[in-house]
Amino acid sequence: MTESYSGGCACGAIRYETTSKPIVELHCQCRECQRRSGTGHSSYLTFALRSEMTITGEVKEWQVAGESGNMKSHAFCPNCGAPVYLTFAAMPELIAVHATSLDDPTRFRPQFVTYSIRGYAWDTIDPALRRFDRMPAG
Repeated sequence: MTESYSGGCACGAIRYETTSKPIVELHCQCRECQRRSGTGHSSYLTFALRSEMTITGEVKEWQVAGESGNMKSHAFCPNCGAPVYLTFAAMPELIAVHATSLDDPTRFRPQFVTYSIRGYAWDTIDPALRRFDRMPAG
């Protein structure tokens, strides 16, 4: 039996669930992730097929160009303001959920850190994780 990944916003108005496994789990230290999270990084689980994720509730979205120039759409709850997921214009099939939006955040298993060039000494992340100055290619 496959255990699902489920979660949602802080107030419960938005929920998601998938039986898919994430294709990558990472911390991102880019400036946009820092601004959005209010700290030194954001943490994500990325799934290959958005169509395999059930999402309930109405999100608000805002778009921003990432450091790569690619547009990202950030979905958050209009009630509590909690970030829930993001999608990518260049890869519309992908969906990345915020690790702390999981019902069980202990399931998050980061594999590496992106945009470490933007990291701060006060934002301590597991030193054993592989680090990339920017987003690694393919």
